[in-house]
Amino acid sequence: MPPLIITGTNTDVGKTVLTTALVAYWHRYRDPQTLGLMKLMQSGPGDGEHYRELFTLPQAPETLVPLQFSAPIAPPLAAVQEGKTVDLAVVWQAYQQLAQDYPMVLIEGVGGLGSPVTLELTVGDVAAMWGWETVLVVPVQLGAIAQTVANIALARSLKLPVRGLVLSCVQPVTPQQLADWTPVDLLESLTQTPVLGTLPYLDHADRRNLATLAQVAAQLDLERLFP
Repeated sequence: MPPLIITGTNTDVGKTVLTTALVAYWHRYRDPQTLGLMKLMQSGPGDGEHYRELFTLPQAPETLVPLQFSAPIAPPLAAVQEGKTVDLAVVWQAYQQLAQDYPMVLIEGVGGLGSPVTLELTVGDVAAMWGWETVLVVPVQLGAIAQTVANIALARSLKLPVRGLVLSCVQPVTPQQLADWTPVDLLESLTQTPVLGTLPYLDHADRRNLATLAQVAAQLDLERLFP
C-alpha cells in the first residue's frame, strides 16, 4: 500500500488523535507486524512519547521520531535556536527503513500541510517529493470550509494525492454546529474530495483508551484510507 501521511489544515486539529486511532485499529484488527509508524519530525515533547506509552512497536526505536528539537515551534526555527539544521536525509533514511520492513507506513505530519519543515520546504512539499499520499484533518469550527478549500488547492498545486478529508471535533459540538461548520456535501463539492468520516470529541482518558480509539477508527471509510 502507498505510504500515508496524516496532515491537517493547521496545528492542533486532531492529527495525533487520528493517527493514534488508526494505529489502535491496526493493532486490534489487523497485524501490528505489518505497520510502521513515524512522526515526520518533532519540536518539543509530545507525540513520540505518546506513541511509545500507548503501543508496543516492533520497529527500531530511532525510526519513530527521526528528528527532534527542544523548542515547541516550527522545526526550522527550533533547529536554528539549537545551532542545527533540519537534515531531511535522516528522515528519509528512517522512512526507507520502515518501507523495507513494513507493507504499510503511517506518518504523522507537523503542523498543517503548509507548515515549514525546512527554510525552503513545507510538509506538503516533502510528502509530494517523496511520493506519499495524504489525508487532511479538518477541525469542526467556524472557518473550516475556507481552510479546507485552501489546503486542497495547495495539495493540488504540489500534485500531492489526497485520499480524503476527516472531520475532527476538537471541542464538544452540537449536531447543528457540525452541519453548519463542516457541511459534508459542500466540502465535497468545493474540493472534489470525499469526506471519510468524523472523529468525535474525545476527552483525555478516551484519547488513551485503545479500544475506544480502535472503534472510532472503525467508523471511518477505511477502504479509502487503506486501499
